[in-house]
Amino acid sequence: MKILVTGSAGFVGRNLVTALEEIRAGHDRRPDHELPEFSIYEYDLNNTAEELDAFCSDCDFVFHLAGVNRPKEEKEFREGNVGFSCDLLDALRRHGNTCPVMLSSSVQATLAGRYAGSKYGQSKREGEELFFNYGKETGAKTLVYRFPNLFGMWCRPNYNSAVATFCYNTANGLPIQVNDPSVELDLCYIDDVVDELIAALKGAPNLQSDGYCSVPVHHETTLGHVAQTILSFPRLGLQVPDLSDPLTKKLYATYLSYLPADKMCSDLKMNCDNRGSFTELLRTPDRGQVSVNISKPGITKGNHWHHTKHEKFIVVKGEGLIQLRKVGDPEIVEYRVSGEKLQVVEIVPGYTHNIINLSDTEDLITIMWANETFDPDRPDTFFLQV
Repeated sequence: MKILVTGSAGFVGRNLVTALEEIRAGHDRRPDHELPEFSIYEYDLNNTAEELDAFCSDCDFVFHLAGVNRPKEEKEFREGNVGFSCDLLDALRRHGNTCPVMLSSSVQATLAGRYAGSKYGQSKREGEELFFNYGKETGAKTLVYRFPNLFGMWCRPNYNSAVATFCYNTANGLPIQVNDPSVELDLCYIDDVVDELIAALKGAPNLQSDGYCSVPVHHETTLGHVAQTILSFPRLGLQVPDLSDPLTKKLYATYLSYLPADKMCSDLKMNCDNRGSFTELLRTPDRGQVSVNISKPGITKGNHWHHTKHEKFIVVKGEGLIQLRKVGDPEIVEYRVSGEKLQVVEIVPGYTHNIINLSDTEDLITIMWANETFDPDRPDTFFLQV
């Protein structure tokens, strides 16, 4: 199978081509991304008309993602969104190639509401008509997607995506401007778009009753909510936001993709003493914190218990002994642990506990998770020898 992607260097094109390359290399083994052997024809501004003609002569599927969003002059809308579509379809006609063709259109093509009178929307509507007419004329399967606002990594900021602009500016310490926070947004994340395009390639597009195709996963929100969410993200370091909401998870991934290369590393505070060190690795608002504990040879740490806090201990290097005793009960439970065999030991409420480095020469390194971040005003930690 030979796949032609126009606009391959653009936002959607780059993500789609990268995803296809991961599939071809065997790095993406998801069942819904299984494809027969294929090659990719990439077409963008640097390619020639002759190359386009050659690609159209034997391709088996066309993703037409090329288009003009923000030209210097309005006439370029029609040249880029209609004129080039004509060139593409004419090339397919010349070669009698009736392979399936997909068109990236826009919700602005509805020309309804705030999109009424949009020159961009008008050019996209004309492009849609070209494709639908081409399908009727040739019998080729035509898939027209009216994409809403798209966002995700590699989206160009300060261009045609408020989400990209907000994420880029916030990640780079720049202000953002929200003129009307009540503006309603229908958002699609790039990974969901790519999933749908691969489904279309496999012959299973999400076809609607009106003849258009759509991405089944999208998020209805407001401009103000998006801005507030992005501004709430921790800049760097230990903090990780609550990612249980799918939109927040996708916005955070997008935000991180715009971090400057020299701002991706931050120092951690190591709490050191003669016993070793204790360092927090990350904090979350709803899933507690993760820390690394280093105990020097022969050292015992702990000998305390918690009312409500609970923890998980995982020794990743060295040999240790974890002892637990239910408060008020003389019986001691012991777990010998080692970095040679990773195990998780549950530290439950009501049990005093410790961890002992059994080595005379090596440090004991333990990853510790607690269900809540440490609060110095309510530490929920009470000394008691095991």
